[in-house]
Amino acid sequence: MIELVKEALILVGAIFMFLAALGVVRLPDLLTRMHATTKAATLGATLIMLAVALHFSQVAVVARALGVILFIMMTAPVAAHVIGRAGYFVGAKLWSGTVKDELRPNYDPLTHELKSGLETEANARHQPRENDRP
Repeated sequence: MIELVKEALILVGAIFMFLAALGVVRLPDLLTRMHATTKAATLGATLIMLAVALHFSQVAVVARALGVILFIMMTAPVAAHVIGRAGYFVGAKLWSGTVKDELRPNYDPLTHELKSGLETEANARHQPRENDRP
């Protein structure tokens, strides 16, 4: 029974890793590629490491596998965020189907500085809108 669970974990983990690689190749822009690699690869690596922990069933190996899982889950989203943000700042083109760019009103491309959310809300309240009359 445990053999079947290990095989299923490895198979599903490998499928998620394959989907992550496919996402890198097929998705249109940096941000969607980062999403694919972060989500699918993290889940795939986690499932494979769980299979490793089940296979060896030794305290040292299980502890290391859980450490690897924790490390991947803590670092992969942060790394993807930093890479995606850096790509946005250097001008990586967004996909033509992107509906909303929430960073654009808060980002000054000349100084590469972000406005805080409070500044943006205050500016939005004090600036006249198109439909406002003078």
